[in-house]
Amino acid sequence: MMSRSSCHLFLFLFLLLFSLFPFPLLARPFVLVLSQDDLKDVQNDDASPLDSDSSWDDDDFGGTHVKPDDELDPGSWRRLFEPPTTLLSPSHDTSLDSYYAAVHKIISASNNGDARLMEEAAAEIETAANTDGDPHARSVLGFLYGMGMMRERNKAKAFLNHYFAAEGGNAQSKMALAYTYSRQDMHEKAVKLYAELAEIAVNSFLISKDSPVIEPIRIHNGAEENKEALKKSRGEDDEDFQILEYQAQKGNAGAMYKMGLFYYFGLRGLRRDHIKALMWFLKAVDKGEPRSLELLGEIYARGAGVERNYTKALEWLSLASEHGLYSAYNGMGYLYVKGYGVEKNYTKAKEYFHKAADNEDAGGHYNLGVMYLKGIGVKRDVKIACKCFIVAANAGQPKAFYQLAKMFHTGVGLKKNLPMATALYKLVAERGPWSSLSRWALESYLKGDMGKAFLLYSRMAELGYEIAQSNAAWILDKYGERSMCMGESGVCTDAERHQRAHSLWWQASEQGNEHAALLIGDAYYYGRGTVRDYDRAAEAYIHAKSQSNAQAMFNLGYMHEHGQGLPFDLHLAKRYYDQALELDPAAKLPVTLALASLWVRKNYADSFLVSCSLWYMSCFCLSLPESMSEDQTLFNL
Repeated sequence: MMSRSSCHLFLFLFLLLFSLFPFPLLARPFVLVLSQDDLKDVQNDDASPLDSDSSWDDDDFGGTHVKPDDELDPGSWRRLFEPPTTLLSPSHDTSLDSYYAAVHKIISASNNGDARLMEEAAAEIETAANTDGDPHARSVLGFLYGMGMMRERNKAKAFLNHYFAAEGGNAQSKMALAYTYSRQDMHEKAVKLYAELAEIAVNSFLISKDSPVIEPIRIHNGAEENKEALKKSRGEDDEDFQILEYQAQKGNAGAMYKMGLFYYFGLRGLRRDHIKALMWFLKAVDKGEPRSLELLGEIYARGAGVERNYTKALEWLSLASEHGLYSAYNGMGYLYVKGYGVEKNYTKAKEYFHKAADNEDAGGHYNLGVMYLKGIGVKRDVKIACKCFIVAANAGQPKAFYQLAKMFHTGVGLKKNLPMATALYKLVAERGPWSSLSRWALESYLKGDMGKAFLLYSRMAELGYEIAQSNAAWILDKYGERSMCMGESGVCTDAERHQRAHSLWWQASEQGNEHAALLIGDAYYYGRGTVRDYDRAAEAYIHAKSQSNAQAMFNLGYMHEHGQGLPFDLHLAKRYYDQALELDPAAKLPVTLALASLWVRKNYADSFLVSCSLWYMSCFCLSLPESMSEDQTLFNL
């Protein structure tokens, strides 16, 4: 293990890129830099916040007390989109039938643009929320007030409904509240909610290998539809999937394993189906595919599609480890540390975790970190735990992000830093069961159900998902009336659509989406969905420019050239034009014309040529507002 000084040096030099989360091209990557100042000189004695802080009382190994998603995310719309597929699925609560009937009406009305049905559904939800005190109805009512759907848009009423819904146990309202608090830098309140939600997410992760990241799909790549990403998300209708299925049916063991993976995790647009996953994993094992052994161990440990059986789980995991699947040692160690199916044995658990870690498995480092953090079978050593979590996090282990968040939250091992803890908890919380909204929204979008897709992305946007904010805004801009956007008294007017798109793009830009920042600048420049304001347009373009966006640099050059929102300065204008060309060779034509305009202004300031140059540029739709179409930026030809 590292010494104290080497651990300090490791932390000082450490740059943690969150490789687990493949951030979309248009969003700013989340980067965490830990330095000497983040360290806390921890004494490994009994007087530690670890003992007194309740946030450390949960089972940090994860995977325990596994509950169905409906229990983890009460009031979820899962029943409407993913009816139970297994005999082991619990029967649903009939007391919620009227609530789900009203939600079903909201979804149908949004998809068909039926204002009468939407008003009827909104009234039923309001009655259930205010008269019956149903927390899930309150959550939906908060959503309706927040979006301004058949109700006057009212942030205060939205907040109150989400607050009482969260008090009643609605997880999605907790997400919405946490996001609201974090936007207002109220980190003490945000961090408590995100910590609770992140814990739920962590306990849904696998006990041995890392769960694959099911990242929400960005349906656009700026101005155009993201066809490549969408092609890979068509589920059973995807040609590549059909080829894979054919190969599996013909006895290809590798294809069988992939089929099991796709169904177990719901990858590539497939609905999760644990029974089909189990079938394909068993077939793959019969064909000699060793990777399926570990997943079968997971399935029996979790009771996913089968009756839970820890003895069988250990058998499958042991077979997997014998075939060189070192992450399986984590599952075996977990069973021994918990005493599930075997006699509790911390020494054996540590031995298995070490075997995983010695073979460069991130989960092994994480589990060793938990043992040293809590003093399970070893002498407590927070510095060693810290080192283990950093190694695991650097390898993309999501549970390690959670532990680092808790360290920043509680001041154990790292200096207390609530903004950092909030950001880390949020990353983990966004992998909770409520993220299924993205899968249903994408499925609706691919079917051409734009109203349903917009509704689902809007709900997810309220929970703080940047990709959902971006997708919902893009649907409004791209499809206009076809988005079936519902306003305060019916289908959205043009003004309501522009205002809502502006709000969604703004939220996305706050979270680092440079395309969103660019569109916010355009909205202020042209007065679309808001009052024309050159100063605020310049601020938005500067924000996008800080992320090395060529279009934003061109626009800033234009504004300096014309003194709009920025000081008239031809030298700065030229600098921005040059930087735009350096960043994007495709900017050659507009930059060449802009530089020609600058040359005319500089050498013939009082000549009619200045007016001619402005007219010439306007003919190419480069910069003059009057010549721009609705979906063009200043730079975009």
